[in-house]
Amino acid sequence: MPHFQIDYSANLKDVVDMGALCEAIRAAAAGIETFPVAGIRVRAVCVDHVAIADGDPKHGFIDLSIRLREGRPDDIKKSAVADIFEVMKSFVAPAMESHSIALSAEMRDIDAGLSPKFGNIRDHLEDTA
Repeated sequence: MPHFQIDYSANLKDVVDMGALCEAIRAAAAGIETFPVAGIRVRAVCVDHVAIADGDPKHGFIDLSIRLREGRPDDIKKSAVADIFEVMKSFVAPAMESHSIALSAEMRDIDAGLSPKFGNIRDHLEDTA
């Protein structure tokens, strides 16, 4: 953990480079101590059908959901979500100069007892120490 899921409206496909946004979020998360590098997953999902604000199809959205294992203090989580949200805001700022875009983010704890995990990514990471 953590998992970062970006949901975005289809009208932003040609406006925001979502692959680059995923990488920007991954890189920022890797620099935040509370996010173990081996657990970082960033993905973006295009939402084809949306209705936003007054219904004008020019409006778009990018919503970031961050899920991580429970147990971190609230102040650490608040700082982490604020840092990641700032990365997203800065990345999208050029597009927001000419497009109507709503940004949002939310961090949620995952109950470790109800979320089994298995993988060997750590075995394949180079030791950076």
